Amino acid sequence: MQLVVSLLTGQRKLALARGLKQFFRREKMKKIIASAIGLALVGGVAVTTASAVESQFGGYWRTRMFFQDNFVQTAPINDSAYNRTDNRTRLYYTAKFNDNFKFVNKFEFNSSWGDSVGGDIGADGNTFVVKNSYADFTLGMVNAKVGIQHAIVGRSFLFDDDFSGAVVTGDFGSVKVPVMYASGPQEDVNKNTFKLNSTGAIVPDNTGATGDTHILAAMPSFMIGEAVKLTPTVVYQTTTSEDTDLFWVGADVDLKLDAVTAWGTFFYNGGNVATAADPNQSDDVSAWLVAAGADAGIVHGQAFYATGDAWNNTGDKDAFQLPGGASYYWSEIMGLGVFDGGAATGLESSTNSPQDQISNIVAFNLGVTFKPVDKLTLNLDAWYAMLDEDIVAYNGQLEDSLGTEIDAKVSYELMDNLNADLIFAYLFAGDATGPEDVMEGGVQLSLSF
Repeated sequence: MQLVVSLLTGQRKLALARGLKQFFRREKMKKIIASAIGLALVGGVAVTTASAVESQFGGYWRTRMFFQDNFVQTAPINDSAYNRTDNRTRLYYTAKFNDNFKFVNKFEFNSSWGDSVGGDIGADGNTFVVKNSYADFTLGMVNAKVGIQHAIVGRSFLFDDDFSGAVVTGDFGSVKVPVMYASGPQEDVNKNTFKLNSTGAIVPDNTGATGDTHILAAMPSFMIGEAVKLTPTVVYQTTTSEDTDLFWVGADVDLKLDAVTAWGTFFYNGGNVATAADPNQSDDVSAWLVAAGADAGIVHGQAFYATGDAWNNTGDKDAFQLPGGASYYWSEIMGLGVFDGGAATGLESSTNSPQDQISNIVAFNLGVTFKPVDKLTLNLDAWYAMLDEDIVAYNGQLEDSLGTEIDAKVSYELMDNLNADLIFAYLFAGDATGPEDVMEGGVQLSLSF
């Protein structure tokens, strides 16, 4: 009887084990099926999302090798030979969702041969920067760009830089109305807000605060027929942590004819700017800038004039003030040009030139461009520049002449998208520059895609 009971008990155990095995097998299959369905759904979503976005890639690369001589001519340094080889890579990625919506990104990597951030043995550069990252979308007749972007205002005399902000443009056919907001340094962002003082009380902490700066600009453009474009412009900049409120009112004019293109720019600058001695006090500003240029194919030229202050001025300002982001490149030595690297002391142009900040200067240019053979372009430019108001120069005297500069550039297209440039520039130095003539030269290899 016990044997029979034992056998029955063994059979029950065996049946129970088989049942449990089948149960777990079914549960495992359910999980596999569920996982497969989940992966299929995720894959379907991924495929759907990817197929809805058009990825656009592009970029720019250059390596340049150049030298500079006598860029610095201020005591105790009277000779400053400098040379450098550097790299720049820019990578562009745009996610285009449709004709009215895209997400734009531009990244940059910089290094100099022999530096410690990517140019030394082992490389491993850590110079990755974000140039642009913004949403670009159009709703009806209005386009908006929001984020880190680039803008040009007043033909670069007033603004030509990357910034955080927004540009909203109304498109009404022959009339377009862009409105720009650019954020300068912000006090609440650049400080720690609060700290404990020596007694343990919580007090405001202004460490790193640089003032609230805001730039607003409106640049409506009007096409007058097919040949004339008029762009009246208003720019306002305020720094709320000090007594600075500046405005610029003017216009750009562009003319296109069969054989000639010409342009003109005029701006009046007013408002008030904080004094160096007390930021709660200010001086009134009344200044102006005028510029014009033309290109007739082989021959081109330009001229510009921006008012300056007398060297001993301590009151109201006659010098043309510039908003943050102003950057107008002109000649190779005096105006930054292609080789806009810093010399031994960080000076990027010859001594006492305003570089790309156009104020207190008068400059004239005449040049020629021609192509003797396919893929080869030759450029030759002459510049003369002087200061609007004298400065105390190296010789202790009041001087205004920056000098006469000759720029020569040879460009050759090695293959599609790949170009080589050979550049040499010589400045016959005026007394406001220094006692020695200034030289610069080098080569650049660049590609864009």
